[in-house]
Amino acid sequence: MLDIDKWQEILSTIRKNKLRTFLTGFSVAWGIFMLIILLGSGRGLQNGVERNFGNSATNAIWIWGGQTSVPYKGMKPGRYIQFDNKDYDKTRKVKGIDKISSRYSVRGNGMVSYKNEYGTFDIRSAHPDYKEIERINVLEGRYVNHIDIKEKRKVAVISIDVQKALFKDEDPIGTYININKIPFKIVGVYTDESNNNRTQQIIYLPISTAQKVFMGTDRINTLVVTTGDASVAESKKIEDEIHNELARRHKFDPKDERAMGSWNATEEYRKFQNLFFGIRMFIWIIGIGTIIAGIVGVSNIMMIVVNERTKEIGIRKAIGATPFSIIGLILMESIAITGFAGYIGLVLGVGLLELVSSNLPDLPFFVNPEANFNVAISATLLLIVAGTLAGFVPARKAARIKPIIALRDE
Repeated sequence: MLDIDKWQEILSTIRKNKLRTFLTGFSVAWGIFMLIILLGSGRGLQNGVERNFGNSATNAIWIWGGQTSVPYKGMKPGRYIQFDNKDYDKTRKVKGIDKISSRYSVRGNGMVSYKNEYGTFDIRSAHPDYKEIERINVLEGRYVNHIDIKEKRKVAVISIDVQKALFKDEDPIGTYININKIPFKIVGVYTDESNNNRTQQIIYLPISTAQKVFMGTDRINTLVVTTGDASVAESKKIEDEIHNELARRHKFDPKDERAMGSWNATEEYRKFQNLFFGIRMFIWIIGIGTIIAGIVGVSNIMMIVVNERTKEIGIRKAIGATPFSIIGLILMESIAITGFAGYIGLVLGVGLLELVSSNLPDLPFFVNPEANFNVAISATLLLIVAGTLAGFVPARKAARIKPIIALRDE
């Protein structure tokens, strides 16, 4: 028998039992639909978290001074810990550090002007490594370099938003802006890869220049380092070593958590990765459970089909049909019902995610819910396996039918 004949026979059987086939297929379609929606929603949450981490390197350790809460070596609690340039020099010697920068921010928003244009922006100063740490993408010119730091040059790197506000369509490279009435030469224009509106309102200066011009002396607000390919445990060890070194320099108890604050992005990022891995596993379990319910339905309908066609199957075997051909016919029908219904659920699920994604407002922790190519492939393979499993038991029963018994069947 040709394959086309088998498909005609399958379609004929489906047409005879339209309602039963529709209800069975609906359960499979619903299972795939819910699986795609749940996976896409989980991906949206993960994208949101990754976008927030994307503001800076995911292997960064941020450190800042606090206030002591316990006495230490004769000194009373309540001392404020203020970091300085020597802390930067000491920290950069710690083994395992890849990039390092200190940061000094000018208090309040700086009044910035160019010709007759004025604006208020955040003024932040740092070392050259800060470009990689904060994932700053320089569009024109350059970022702050080591010569700027050494010579305390009055140079500035502005964001594309600052350029639009002050320069309109004019090229800013090489021109001078006034920051709190002090002229700075524009050497670069950047955009932040995270597309965060807050980070697009910052003007970067060399830290040595900012300390001198804005009376920061040798003070720094924050230290930040990256740890390369270090594991969470290795990153934690580096963090502890930095903590202990700073505790020795500033004479506070290393166990005093309030004396110095820190945030290990590697550790937190790994926690979120593990969390979303668990969420994905939970979603797959729920989705597969729903699909199993559909498989049971398909298996039941195929059992009914086999019972209804017992005599026909007996005649087939009597005139020479092999058990394998009988099994193939039942499996083809099972896979056809499961595959078609599942494909409908897959298309509807992906379509709904695309519709939601294109009309979704800008939310901080839910971005671009989607079902990627790997999910679509996995769902397709799942449908094929599900259809095969659904038809296996009925097909095996059909193959075992004895012609003489089947011909007696009424």
